[in-house]
Amino acid sequence: MAVYTLPELPYDYAALEPVINPQIIELHHDKHHAAYVKGANDTLEQLAEARDKESWGAINGLEKNLAFHLSGHILHSIYWHNMTGDGGGEPLAADGVGDLADAIAESFGSFAGFKSQLTKAAATTQGSGWGVLAYEPVSGRLIVEQVYDHQGNVGQGSVPILVFDAWEHAFYLQYKNQKVDFIEAMWRVVNWQDVAKRYASAKERAHSLLLAP
Repeated sequence: MAVYTLPELPYDYAALEPVINPQIIELHHDKHHAAYVKGANDTLEQLAEARDKESWGAINGLEKNLAFHLSGHILHSIYWHNMTGDGGGEPLAADGVGDLADAIAESFGSFAGFKSQLTKAAATTQGSGWGVLAYEPVSGRLIVEQVYDHQGNVGQGSVPILVFDAWEHAFYLQYKNQKVDFIEAMWRVVNWQDVAKRYASAKERAHSLLLAP
């Protein structure tokens, strides 16, 4: 039985134009994200078979595959909801996201400083990866992570709340090799309401993620 399923998009393919064209959204969701879901489920089946047979010759590859596909599924599931055609700007108290705005200012000094760091982290990924704003539960602060592939270079326990996909399949049909232009454009569709809800949820559960009581 499949454990993971491809989520429905929260909008139609054209909802993020002109920042992301419909063809990219369709291919990205229906093909690439779907492949990560299938990959995670297939790997779980292979691990179950390995347990049944007590055959562990491929364990290193299987564990790496599970981390890759599962992280790809999770990050993409966040990515779709992090964007909206009515988004952009910056989080403001007047829009009901003051707690997030305050946390960004406290963790990065200013929104401008945060924006610059996340933009550079996403735009300078070597090869494939993500720029991620995450809640780090031990310090209770926000951090920016530069994630290689889907799972590398990640602080354990951190909770992603805003993700910028910097893989070529996310932008190449429209932006060609201009990754920086795509990342800059992404700020016009950020759904701060969604990011704020994820931040509040991560803070609420922080006590259960701490290393010690």
